[in-house]
Amino acid sequence: MAQTTIRERPPSQLQRASEHRAPGRPNVFAPILRFLAIAIGVLVAVVVLWEGYKALGQATGDKIPFTAIPLPVSTSDYAMPHILTILSVLAEPTSGASGQSLFVYLMQQLSVTLREAGLGLLIGAVIGCGLAVLLREIIVLSRGLLPWLVMSQTIPLVALAPIIVVWAGAAGLPSWVAVTVISAYLSFFPVVINMLTGLNSPKPVQLELMQSVSASRWQILWWLRFPSAVPNLFTGLRLAATASVIGAIVGELSAGTGLGIGRAILTAAYYYSNSPETLFAAVLIASLGGVVFVQIITLIEVLVLRKRNING
Repeated sequence: MAQTTIRERPPSQLQRASEHRAPGRPNVFAPILRFLAIAIGVLVAVVVLWEGYKALGQATGDKIPFTAIPLPVSTSDYAMPHILTILSVLAEPTSGASGQSLFVYLMQQLSVTLREAGLGLLIGAVIGCGLAVLLREIIVLSRGLLPWLVMSQTIPLVALAPIIVVWAGAAGLPSWVAVTVISAYLSFFPVVINMLTGLNSPKPVQLELMQSVSASRWQILWWLRFPSAVPNLFTGLRLAATASVIGAIVGELSAGTGLGIGRAILTAAYYYSNSPETLFAAVLIASLGGVVFVQIITLIEVLVLRKRNING
């Protein structure tokens, strides 16, 4: 009987707490490691396809095998440099008097672009969240304003960016302000749509429970709708992060700031005939910077949702 009593003794509070935490504790670094594994796999696949396509074109004279149909893209070194050639040019010094490598120069320019994109993303997120709340709480405003928000995203950015640059210049503002405004313009819309979806996501039974305790509309918004919208908000922020980097690059091309990865790409394109691999290197650094920017948002999402899950 003594052994049976010991075996059937309920676990202590410490044991129950450890058993509850251990299986469900999320690993913060798991999404990052998963992303790195996928990114490396994608990079390897891109390199294999790039070099394989180039080797095929060189072997067939830029023709589809066993036909006289030309390949869609020429495989010459002018149009498609080897991957090693693109990477090796990053270690070469720039033409400036500083003697710094092209990689260091491009990273400096990328840091300027990411600062502008980060500020634009922050402004766009604040505006997007504010608009989402207004559209959710004021139905008439939602019916009248939402179609115009959708229409605003159909305006070609190459036509809108110069107008914003001219307006900023006429107001005496520095050129980076125009770049930030363009970045915010592209980033606010994904936040609005996803945040609005999240605010409307609570189940009817949850709303009935809040109403049964006489919660006001703003209490329901703060204690129920906002927490429910957090996952959707981060989905919108990831999309907005990509859009903000694109907006910053396009804005730099229009604003003539002289700084930023957009200006570096434009300069490399101007000298493309002399060094085509430099343009590919600049585009590579710009794309990797955008990926890192999105992953920063993903890491923040993991930390925020992990803390919420532990507290919940």
